[in-house]
Amino acid sequence: MIELQNVCRTFTVGDQQVAALRDISLRLDAGEYISIMGPSGSGKSTILNMLGLLDRPTSGTYLLDGGSVTELNDEQQARVRREKIGFVFQSFHLVPRLTAAQNVELPMILAGIPAEERKARVQVLMRNYGLTDRADHKPDQLSGGQRQRVAIARATVMNPTVLLADEPTGNLDRTTGWEVLKLLEGLMERGITLVVVTHDAEIGARSRRQIHMLDGRIVSDEQRAK
Repeated sequence: MIELQNVCRTFTVGDQQVAALRDISLRLDAGEYISIMGPSGSGKSTILNMLGLLDRPTSGTYLLDGGSVTELNDEQQARVRREKIGFVFQSFHLVPRLTAAQNVELPMILAGIPAEERKARVQVLMRNYGLTDRADHKPDQLSGGQRQRVAIARATVMNPTVLLADEPTGNLDRTTGWEVLKLLEGLMERGITLVVVTHDAEIGARSRRQIHMLDGRIVSDEQRAK
């Protein structure tokens, strides 16, 4: 489903070249639950951005559903991202001036989905995530857990095949964090591929497959027994 072939990503910092990803080859199959772990600067967020088409490789190839997305232009990549990939971030990234329901609706507006269908989808997700009574509240009127649930609803409203979560519990207390993680894991019943970047070994251990990174390289890729 997802395959990176000999992917490198180099950034220019001042007069130096910094290698964020070094010759990464990786395959992720549909429905997998993967955690990507490593210390700060190991490349785990860079690889997540690469998987999410938020960044382009300096060299190498990215295949998604059997086709190369490496050479697509920005507009084409944006369409693939909108249709197939959902994002959940540590800092929620909700639009402050929009209500919870409007934040969830936003990807559908950008995709040109008719208003009646948008409203129906939003109502279903707000109900499923226990947010019906918070639909008209703006982000600063919500708790951290509620904001992350809104973010998850927004990430899944387009029915993506891949969900990328970057430290999704990082700004939450432990109890709320576990609730959010279980919510994410529940999405796999739909066949979604879940990729979680985390520095927390306990959270990483919940995934079936654990990838460890160091200095821009994958140093281990382990499958947990059923």
